[in-house]
Amino acid sequence: MNTQANYVLTLSCGDRKGIVAAVANSIASQNCNICESAQYGDPEADRFFMRVSFNAPEGMSKEKFEEGFGPVATGYGFDWQVHDLSKKPRVLVLVSQMGHCLNDLLYRNSTGQLRMDLVAVASNHTKYQSRVEHEQIPFHYLPVTKETKAEQEAQILDLVERENIDLVVLARYMQILSNDLCEKLAGKVINIHHSFLPSFIGAKPYHRAHARGVKMVGATAHYVTADLDEGPIIEQDVSRVEHFHSVNELIAQGRDTESQVLARAVRYHLEHRILLNGDRTVIFK
Repeated sequence: MNTQANYVLTLSCGDRKGIVAAVANSIASQNCNICESAQYGDPEADRFFMRVSFNAPEGMSKEKFEEGFGPVATGYGFDWQVHDLSKKPRVLVLVSQMGHCLNDLLYRNSTGQLRMDLVAVASNHTKYQSRVEHEQIPFHYLPVTKETKAEQEAQILDLVERENIDLVVLARYMQILSNDLCEKLAGKVINIHHSFLPSFIGAKPYHRAHARGVKMVGATAHYVTADLDEGPIIEQDVSRVEHFHSVNELIAQGRDTESQVLARAVRYHLEHRILLNGDRTVIFK
């Protein structure tokens, strides 16, 4: 049997005995083979989380598997999804005038490091139009002012719906999404920001951090919610700062960290490795 996974099953439910056995037996009963399995029981929330990747015999569709798995899911009260790995998630990237995260995603996309279909890039500036179009990816210029914000967000939402976008990546997109857009795209938007929040809010945070003599820089990737920069955290990392680093070296170091953290967060999402646990995440790496 081919060991390459065809599907990923993710689920959560109230914790109880027998869940792993029931899931494995249901998968095996449909002549499917488990390739990877991970689970976690949260003792504080008394909730169980599981991710299983498996291959299926010829003729097995997602719908057919779901039908066979349904009785187990109902019996245990699963909140569950089955993901067909033959279909790459469709991704939209939003960017403003800092291109380090965009360039990193474009490179990883071109080399096949991220299992996605990068459908389009949109920006409120034209700075990276030629860079994006060089990769033969459609570029959408969506300028915005305070007065036109609602109209511009309607254009973004229209693009998401028209292109059947599964994930929106804010690759240093320097516009705050409205509460309405956050709600409509809940669980489908990943943002990246530096780790100096809330200490250095606003313009030139690296300059102020350098003046303060910080000893590390970092980045946080999270799902976007109406609470600014407080959505469920997906990935974080830091790197050390030495006393001899200039502010420009600090900025470069921070941008490298941002790019790496965002890429990992996007990969976890694309591979269906993230399960929400209230305001937190469970990530099966």
